[in-house]
Amino acid sequence: MADKPAAPFDDAVLLAVVLSAHGLKGEVKLKLFSEKSDALQSYGAVTSGDGRQFEVSTLRAFKGDEAVARLKGFDDRDAAESLKGQRLYVPRGVLPPPEEDEFYHADLVGLSAADENGKALGTVLAIHNFGAGDMIEIGVESGDSQFFSFTREVVPLIDIDGKRIVISAEAIEG
Repeated sequence: MADKPAAPFDDAVLLAVVLSAHGLKGEVKLKLFSEKSDALQSYGAVTSGDGRQFEVSTLRAFKGDEAVARLKGFDDRDAAESLKGQRLYVPRGVLPPPEEDEFYHADLVGLSAADENGKALGTVLAIHNFGAGDMIEIGVESGDSQFFSFTREVVPLIDIDGKRIVISAEAIEG
């Protein structure tokens, strides 16, 4: 199984990843992992995967789940390019509690996955969106991954307290 990138602190929640530099004045294009494009700026300083802290001075929606941001201290394209691939985290405590039937991706990663009869399938590795909706990645014992649509029909049960999810038989057979 692929290892999950290490978070910079124990209660870290991934909110964005730097995709690329944007323009010449130090802005970066971000892939956001929150429903609201302005959320990243509202939580205070963000911490990169290598432990550096940044203040988001400006943030604007770009397209889809992307945004353009300026991080204090990054004033030119070269500086912005040095951030490519950095994951940006915030402490769990600054986030609002999820609504009913909402989950932070961080809450799902590591949960065991089983079929409707309780047969183990593997462990949740990640939630992805490749453009056609969310996909849940399940790491299996062989080291491979299986991907399933992350919908109520395919994943009828998410039990955070029980540390498990259930994948429908139709999705497994399909």
